[in-house]
Amino acid sequence: MAQAPPLRAALALTPLFFLFFFTWAVVGWRPWPSQNLNATDLLFGGSKKYEGSSEFVHLKYHMGPVLTANITVYPIWYGIWKNSQKRIIREFISSFSAVNSKPPSVAGWWKTVRLYTDQTDANISRNVNIGGEKNDRFYSHGKSLTRLSIQSVIKSAVTSTTRPLPINPKSGVYLVLTSDDVYVQNFCNNVCGFHYFTFPAIVGYTLPYAWVGNSAKLCPGVCAYPFAVPDYIPGLKPVKSPNDDVGVDGMISVIGHEIAELSTNPLVNAWYAGQDPVFPVEIADLCEGIYGTGGGGSYTGQMLNGDDGATYNMNGIRRRFLVQWVWNHVVNYCTGPNALD
Repeated sequence: MAQAPPLRAALALTPLFFLFFFTWAVVGWRPWPSQNLNATDLLFGGSKKYEGSSEFVHLKYHMGPVLTANITVYPIWYGIWKNSQKRIIREFISSFSAVNSKPPSVAGWWKTVRLYTDQTDANISRNVNIGGEKNDRFYSHGKSLTRLSIQSVIKSAVTSTTRPLPINPKSGVYLVLTSDDVYVQNFCNNVCGFHYFTFPAIVGYTLPYAWVGNSAKLCPGVCAYPFAVPDYIPGLKPVKSPNDDVGVDGMISVIGHEIAELSTNPLVNAWYAGQDPVFPVEIADLCEGIYGTGGGGSYTGQMLNGDDGATYNMNGIRRRFLVQWVWNHVVNYCTGPNALD
């Protein structure tokens, strides 16, 4: 999900927007508090077969750059994070390029993202690495952040007097991760994460970045769904998270969502659907809430269950993860490595 300019209405790709724009054809679903749908709508809404396929979706390339050089992710840990939580997220990112992982794999999921190209027909890079990291344990910008103050967090990280993050506008992804006691503007109401690029007036450089928050204390039933479910929707039951951390396991899919979109639309002028770049519909927005074959509406699709009862849909280097599918512009529907024939 791309961030709207700060003085414009915040980008909120609610099911109502999808309903209007795609005429029931594609529904990206998350249990937002504003939906006011009944239990029957939620349990039976959406396609059970086509995973969002639609003749109404016209994802186009708008001639802007994509991340074709080796991608380096720079995590910025804002707030208090356990080492165990950091390890889960690091392994997920490292798994993008781990082609020898057991299928269905995160690397297999990344292959769909790599189908997107720039003007020279160069594909999104296969190589995604973790670069330098910064920790802000003292909440230097407070515990309630605006979208613009996320950029100030990045500025602090790249201008720090001790081990500043490198400036990498061509292939860097600056990933701001906020702990479970930090509120970010619109968090839980209509966003779980967003991506955009920094403003030189604030940071000094134009750098692609993303923010994702840990929702464990604030809204796990929204942003960590389906590992938690909201009280206001009867009939839904949570599934067991694969790494025994509901908040972080919920973040994993959002991180994948944002990195996939940032790689294919880093300056909000490359791959998206719709006519207005202020409100772009990007490759992960089209498949929000779809984790397996048959997914659509509130139905996640067919996922995998481990011997320990945990639910996931792809393997990393050593761990398992639940990651939403992304739009495949070659076949014109959502795809993932765990698809059934």
